[in-house]
Amino acid sequence: MGRLAKRGVKAIFHNTLASSEYGLIDQRNFQPRPSYWAALLWRRLMGTVVLDAGSSREGLHLYAQCLRGHPGGVALLAINNSRTNRSDITLPTASVRYTLSAPTLQSASVILNGQPLKLDSNDDLPEISGRAAAAGPMHFAPATITFVTIPDAANAACAAIKG
Repeated sequence: MGRLAKRGVKAIFHNTLASSEYGLIDQRNFQPRPSYWAALLWRRLMGTVVLDAGSSREGLHLYAQCLRGHPGGVALLAINNSRTNRSDITLPTASVRYTLSAPTLQSASVILNGQPLKLDSNDDLPEISGRAAAAGPMHFAPATITFVTIPDAANAACAAIKG
């Protein structure tokens, strides 16, 4: 999604909700698959204005957009696609992080900040909240996807953005 946003794509449609092995929802038990949770976080956090996150480097891909619903705020997406190496960035201000991981790369379950994501007994979404992170070095474990929100970034390109 980040690469498409950088290229100016304004909308992405997933062709299958449930009836295939590629669906966002498992057709056998109607439970969300890992890609569902990533898309949900993207929708809640990443705004429509794409920012320059700088160049990616081997193992770490960074994307930046205005933070949805927070004028002046910034949302980063950090994808550490290395299976073995941690990657780091340094942030000059406090932020909130949402790290998605899984027991294995082929896992049907996903973990957010150490807690499994799953529907509750009424099939409602769980509360999805991030973890506060201090200014300074931020580490990304191997094979993780992390959304980082900086509501108080005061980014001029995002100042007038409402959504």
